[in-house]
Amino acid sequence: MASDHTFFHYSLLTLYLIGPPTFISLRFLQAPYGKHQRPGWGPTMSPPLAWFVMESPTIWLTLLLFPFGLHSSNPKALILISPFLLHYLHRTCFYPLCLHWNTGHKKTANGFPVSVAFMAFVFNLLNAYLQARWLSHYKDYEVDRWFWWRFFVGLVIFLGGMVVNIWSDRVLVVLKREGGGYKVPRGGWFELVSCPNYFGEIVEWFGWAVMTWSWVGLGFLLYTCANLVPRAFANHRWYLEKFEDYPKARRAVIPFLY
Repeated sequence: MASDHTFFHYSLLTLYLIGPPTFISLRFLQAPYGKHQRPGWGPTMSPPLAWFVMESPTIWLTLLLFPFGLHSSNPKALILISPFLLHYLHRTCFYPLCLHWNTGHKKTANGFPVSVAFMAFVFNLLNAYLQARWLSHYKDYEVDRWFWWRFFVGLVIFLGGMVVNIWSDRVLVVLKREGGGYKVPRGGWFELVSCPNYFGEIVEWFGWAVMTWSWVGLGFLLYTCANLVPRAFANHRWYLEKFEDYPKARRAVIPFLY
């Protein structure tokens, strides 16, 4: 349908347009949760519940839209959407459960601003629509002779990033469980960068861009960088200001570079 095609392209344009203002705003105004939490952002909610709600469109909207695509039964389309769903199954279900089990019982646990969760929810609606609709309907699998090469190379990159992301998040959650305020994370990728969880996620979506070889995949990667790189820089600066003995050789998010 022409209307759907037009809506898809305007949605894709939106994905590219929101990246630069996101990057610029986060360089000066940090998202008010976690170590950057501060009043003035309205009501808050439980962090595990916030993560579940705001990430959930990537699961339910993808599963709702995918079957209506022209190529929804194509094995390549089904295989290609799987890493996307794998990441967000963890982010929507397992990560919030991990937060709840390790910190949910503490009355002092920081709340998550509803306003921030709502903005993330809206972005995930947009992104889930674009990724699911492209893979199930608009991508032409018949003329893509390099599909399997790109898929396997991208999958290796994606899974490597996912391992770093999950491991780093686990380290941070365990530090919160131990209590006693914020501590300097140690070991593994934390010896190279302050935010290996963000680095791992950037690597994941770089692998996704390779796998999908599409404007939607590239747009998601660029937005991920626009969102996570300034946040990583803010976290890095926070660590340096809070801990006098913080390792000066660590970078913010990209090992040896930034």
